[in-house]
Amino acid sequence: MKYLHLIWAALFRSKTRTMLTLLSVVAAFLLFGMLDSVRVAFNSGGNLAGSKRLVVASRLSITQMLPYSLLQQIETVPGVKRVGYAAWFGGIYRDPKNFFPNFSVSPNYFDMYPEYVLSPAQKAAFEADRTGAIVGESLAKRNGWKLGDTVPLQATIFPQKDGSNAWPLKIDGIFTVKDAKRKGEENQLWFHWKYFDEANQYVNGRVGWYIVELADVNQADRVGAAIDAISANSDHETKTQTEEAFNQSFAKQFADIGLIVTAIMAAVFFTLLLLTGNTMAQAVRERIPELAVLKTIGFSNRSVLWLVLAEAMLLVVLGGLIGLGLAALLMPIVSASSGGMIQLPTVLPQTWLLGIALMLVIGAIVGALPALRAMRLNIVDALAGR
Repeated sequence: MKYLHLIWAALFRSKTRTMLTLLSVVAAFLLFGMLDSVRVAFNSGGNLAGSKRLVVASRLSITQMLPYSLLQQIETVPGVKRVGYAAWFGGIYRDPKNFFPNFSVSPNYFDMYPEYVLSPAQKAAFEADRTGAIVGESLAKRNGWKLGDTVPLQATIFPQKDGSNAWPLKIDGIFTVKDAKRKGEENQLWFHWKYFDEANQYVNGRVGWYIVELADVNQADRVGAAIDAISANSDHETKTQTEEAFNQSFAKQFADIGLIVTAIMAAVFFTLLLLTGNTMAQAVRERIPELAVLKTIGFSNRSVLWLVLAEAMLLVVLGGLIGLGLAALLMPIVSASSGGMIQLPTVLPQTWLLGIALMLVIGAIVGALPALRAMRLNIVDALAGR
């Protein structure tokens, strides 16, 4: 690196142009760092090992419901401590813009999630009320709800047997989440599956998914395989997975996060290639006499090529590292402000590795043509201004 000072001086020969280009690279990799970390986290979580709770859903699609009769069969699998179940309802409150997760649940559903805090009195009131509901504190505050209020939930999928879309639910309990980083989980509403099963017009005796609590987390793989074997070769084959993987597959019903991130970043990096490529081409064009002098005093064609190529790569790598560093600093702030919907402490190692690889590739691409032009430069013509 004995020529680093020469590369650095050439890079900042036009400080304004270089700084503006550098800021563009920083912005691109800041965006990349944050989006790709979300993508990596979103696509993780498929391994059952070490999971305390598993989710059993249809192998075909999470929109396919499972028979209620599976409950007793799953409960008999060795290693299963207890089983709960739920079904997606998809109702809206007043306006589709007020969307929040709402689903019917089994009587023991709340016991499956000890991290959710609810007073015994409110829990008892919910259990005794056929049309009762439990909501998260964040959701209640957002809508100005309090205990005893009736939520006029409107069905979008499951009308009542009388054809009405109205499902009025009384708020019997308001739960909180112990972990402040998971406050986003308070934006949901639960009501009785039995009420849903008896009152809806189309689906009876079926649940959306089963939640399985394990007696021993080390037996997760074995228990999952045993559960899936129950329905093998039937019309309701199951897929047992972690809660994280289930939540990811559920969200993918609305949007493919990986595809969205890839499309955004492809557009960003294509623009970055054009911008930095133009910057390097202009920088070399302005320095043609200087490059000719370097060749005159003994620099070989290959040395000049590597000097220009290193300049381009330094520009991209410097901006990329700053961008990823800023993303690592901002990610905890974004996670905290999301109320638990995003839980990423920093930029993930996979993103760092991919980011560095992209920096080197982009730097090589944008520097290749200017470097080749500098290498092929004729000294006499360059000094003569031709």
